[in-house]
Amino acid sequence: MILTVTLNAALDVTYGVDSLRPRTSHRVGAVHRRAGGKGVNVARVLAGRGRAVTVTGLVGGPTGALVREDLRTVHGLRDALVPVSGESRRTVTVVSGDDRDATVFNEQGPQVSPSEWRAFAGRFAELVREASVVALCGSLPPGLPSDAYAQLVARAAETGVPTVLDTSGAPLLDSLGARPDVVKPNAAELASATGCEDAAAGAERLRGLGARSVVVSSGPGGLLAVTPEGRRRAVPPERLAGNPTGAGDACVAALAAGLADGAHWGDVLSDAVALSAAAVACPVAGDVDAATYERFRTTVTVEDLHAPQPH
Repeated sequence: MILTVTLNAALDVTYGVDSLRPRTSHRVGAVHRRAGGKGVNVARVLAGRGRAVTVTGLVGGPTGALVREDLRTVHGLRDALVPVSGESRRTVTVVSGDDRDATVFNEQGPQVSPSEWRAFAGRFAELVREASVVALCGSLPPGLPSDAYAQLVARAAETGVPTVLDTSGAPLLDSLGARPDVVKPNAAELASATGCEDAAAGAERLRGLGARSVVVSSGPGGLLAVTPEGRRRAVPPERLAGNPTGAGDACVAALAAGLADGAHWGDVLSDAVALSAAAVACPVAGDVDAATYERFRTTVTVEDLHAPQPH
């Protein structure tokens, strides 16, 4: 079982418009509403590929009830979410039909009390004992300490369960001392966290601070992995138009599955690029297009760059 953690779960609302233009009104075409947050999207991708997966995190209020209902009745995911008194957030993504670009509006999330965080930590300690891998994803809601992910990574390590972490800013930097097995920033998040514009240098800096492996996503530029086995770059065979908001979550799903299987890094990266591309081809995060995945999975280029640096 792969356990996904979404501490700032959301109800994702996606609007389709013909063209997004500032300072004017828009007629909305397609509307999609579903349970969201990065870890929920990761779980949906994993479940769609036949993986046993459990969703945990924090939800509250009427919006949180809609999230839980969607998980159970629509997607059939195992719900181990922990309730809080505040109202879960909504996110709004506007996808323009003329250029397929996505504009995202993210609410902050509910205020979480120390007692609610302790209740979650206790539930996590129970769930992690059943897991083969833990994927910890997304922002922290107000009230949580910036080392919240570090606490969870450390608890997983005590149980012998590897972790994949996808977050940014202080929660990313404050987690590294707990030595997560894989961290997956995108290029902008990596540059912001390290001050390094060069992705390889930034990844090495995160490894020096404690990350065992770093996988950097750069959209159509593919993935750069800096691991104890060396550096590799995985590049898609072509650029796809579509909604990129779920690509990073599909990548994390592939990384978690690869860790669970003990797969070779080259195979993991190839699968991650193919799944990311298949997510771009879908209108909402958490879905992947099977035809795109099949087309990409044998055509991704994986290049060995050079030997690993000691850490």
